[in-house]
Amino acid sequence: MVSKLQQSIVVESTSENGALGGLRMTKQRKLVYDVLMDERDHPTATEVYIRSKERMSSISLATVYNCLETLSAAGLVKQVNVGRDASRYCPNLAPHAHFICGKCEEVYDIGLKNDAEMESVWALPEGTRIDHLEVAMKGLCAKCNAKQKA
Repeated sequence: MVSKLQQSIVVESTSENGALGGLRMTKQRKLVYDVLMDERDHPTATEVYIRSKERMSSISLATVYNCLETLSAAGLVKQVNVGRDASRYCPNLAPHAHFICGKCEEVYDIGLKNDAEMESVWALPEGTRIDHLEVAMKGLCAKCNAKQKA
């Protein structure tokens, strides 16, 4: 069963009219989107800028920020915010949470066990509905935890 929270946006790499998820696709937006899809490692805007600059030397940091804002607003990527850390960007539109290692700062997508629905893991008051959910956990990843124990 598909969760009610699952994104209904269908992302097409590039359609006939140059649109991506209904957006007018500029070269810069397409580049930023491709950078996010290529590694899927939750980069910050600065990291997206550095990677984009390697492919399009004329792109500016302001353009990357504008592209990320537009892609996020259109629901094509998720903006991940944890505390006061820099925003990160996630192209995974399936329902999931994020785990951030407090030592190496790696960000991991955490899926639901046994394809559970997100609504079923919370003790919500009767009659309520979840329209948007962001869950982020901090701790030590397996590598950092093993190093600390050693």
